[in-house]
Amino acid sequence: MVRQAPADCEEREGTMPKAILVNPKDNVAVAVEPVRKGDEILVQTEPPLRLTAATDVTVYHKFALRDLSRGDSVVKYGEEIGVATADIPKGAHVHVHNVTSRSLLEE
Repeated sequence: MVRQAPADCEEREGTMPKAILVNPKDNVAVAVEPVRKGDEILVQTEPPLRLTAATDVTVYHKFALRDLSRGDSVVKYGEEIGVATADIPKGAHVHVHNVTSRSLLEE
């Protein structure tokens, strides 16, 4: 379940790109507008989570909600969707350049 940011959490246009957390178990969120390195990101959770983008993130792409180490599970939809192939800092873009399928690692 995705929850909206509470009414008392005012967003300043252009300074806090929005993102959503698909499942509370996730360690990544999805940007719903383009994010630039250094932007403050508001993740629509209860309570709202704020973090600073470590890299640019393309709209509808994932970024890390916490530091992930090489070999850590990447969790979205409450399920493992891949494994980090490198250390991924909090706020960094998470995509094919730093994630692979566990089945590929086991070959």
